[in-house]
Amino acid sequence: MKLNQQTHNMELISTDKKNAVLKSMARILDEMRGEIIAENKKDLDAFDPNDRAMYDRLIVNDAKVDGMISAVNQVHDMPDPVGKVLADRTLDNGLHIQNKTAPFGTILIIYESRPDVTIEAAVLAFKANSKILLKGGKEAKNSNIILEKAWHKALEENGLKTDWIRLMTLPREETQAFLRNPSEQLDLIVPRGGERLISFVKEHAQCPVLVSGRGNNFLYVDKEADWNKTLEVILNAKTDKISACNALDKILIDENLPEYKQKVVELNTILREAGVEVLADEHVAELDSDSIKVENEDTWYEEFLAMKSVVATVDSLENAIETINKYSGGHSSTIMTSNNDRAAKFMEQIDSAAVYQNASTRFTDGGAMGVGAELAISTDKLHHRGPLGLDQLVTNKYYVYGDGQVR
Repeated sequence: MKLNQQTHNMELISTDKKNAVLKSMARILDEMRGEIIAENKKDLDAFDPNDRAMYDRLIVNDAKVDGMISAVNQVHDMPDPVGKVLADRTLDNGLHIQNKTAPFGTILIIYESRPDVTIEAAVLAFKANSKILLKGGKEAKNSNIILEKAWHKALEENGLKTDWIRLMTLPREETQAFLRNPSEQLDLIVPRGGERLISFVKEHAQCPVLVSGRGNNFLYVDKEADWNKTLEVILNAKTDKISACNALDKILIDENLPEYKQKVVELNTILREAGVEVLADEHVAELDSDSIKVENEDTWYEEFLAMKSVVATVDSLENAIETINKYSGGHSSTIMTSNNDRAAKFMEQIDSAAVYQNASTRFTDGGAMGVGAELAISTDKLHHRGPLGLDQLVTNKYYVYGDGQVR
């Protein structure tokens, strides 16, 4: 039997050995700090700074290197996710059956601009005993090459092959050809990017795809919302980091909110003062002549990644739930209310990976949710939803111990 693909035997590395690699890596990142920042400068010099969201993601400075080191140290300190016993039973026929966590094998992650993903994705995959192929964007090529060099140093220092962590620097056409007909077995693909990338990968992948979904996050202001808290949460969710997939895009205000008209105008004024362009549905546009009316329904589906937001009116909780489930990216949704029954209904019925009561959507993040470094934020329902941390980066396997039993 001839295989047209390279098959892989998944060698299990001991926890001590994996942690030794991570210890080396933390030190090497610090030693190579100057080189890493210099290589990143080449990428920044070639990039258009007017694309602010993308430019912000591309920057590597001292603080970013510190963040990379801390991500490596954090994963070093976490328990090994492989080989955990999920279930253990002995049947009447004497078979002893254990279900244990097991590595995926080889993971391909496709991402743009952010060089810190080259550290975060690889540290998680490696600790979870999977090989990883890193397909970064061409805009971060120099940064990624130097970071791969650091990984290879850490692996070699500990007597491991460098093929555990590899950068793919193929141009787009060759990457597409690789996805259609991979030259080696892939067990999981994680596309982190726009709709076009995700649909291309889903169409051509020969293995499971875990979608790191778009944002397009919603916040609903219920009639029993605390208005001061609401303003603080909206400002944070919208303006704290516009390049993040957990930033806020759409704000729905219940028309039954006391002093509804004044509050809409106050909110829009505060948003504009913070530099946010306010788009409005017809009701809000009537109340606030400085807002820009949404003319195209596509805007409702759009993740902005920019200083703009839609402010619109709903007449009930049910109307808010229906609107959010129709247009959102299934990432994060917030209700601002002091009524816990309505909050519970909202949180149960909204189809998002993370639902909030009285808090900013900006917390949908591995670190902020206490999961640690994350590979992605999944908006898929299989096999995990939300921040994909170390414990979610494994599959499972049944170990069955017998003594000649036949069925």
